[in-house]
Amino acid sequence: MRRGRPVAQSRGGGASPTRRTMTEERRLTSVNTGEQHAGEATEAGATAADGQAPRERETTRMWHITLSVSGPVVPLPEVRQALEQLAHDHPFLLTSRYAGDHAEIRYWEEARDLHDAAALALRLWGEHRSTAKLPPWEIVGLEVIDRGTYHHRITQGHGLTPTTPVGVHPY
Repeated sequence: MRRGRPVAQSRGGGASPTRRTMTEERRLTSVNTGEQHAGEATEAGATAADGQAPRERETTRMWHITLSVSGPVVPLPEVRQALEQLAHDHPFLLTSRYAGDHAEIRYWEEARDLHDAAALALRLWGEHRSTAKLPPWEIVGLEVIDRGTYHHRITQGHGLTPTTPVGVHPY
């Protein structure tokens, strides 16, 4: 028995001609499901089954994320412990600075484009809230920049310098 979404019935009782198959469903562009679709090549230079030129594989890039959160005052040891657990759960975390009512988290994210990087960053706090015992704060700021912009800022003397200690630190 095949499971799936119910098929929309037309007034005549047959399946609706606008029904999309599961492979035609919309999905995140940064998620590789491993499926081959018509028009995709299995190796560089190969032609697709329909005779069209193959699409180039989308590459991912590194994005520097700064996530700012804020909320009601929480004891500093609890904030520190939660951010240390988040750093353990999310290994690309660079630095976390915190106070009793806000924190700033900086890390690298790999994604296809800015939209995907921002979406992943916006999910980070909520997805780790229970496992890392993060404070019930909301996201109040987000900055996503590409690697080139990050390095340009560093060379211009803006942003965190390479000598900034990695880890969890109070403001």
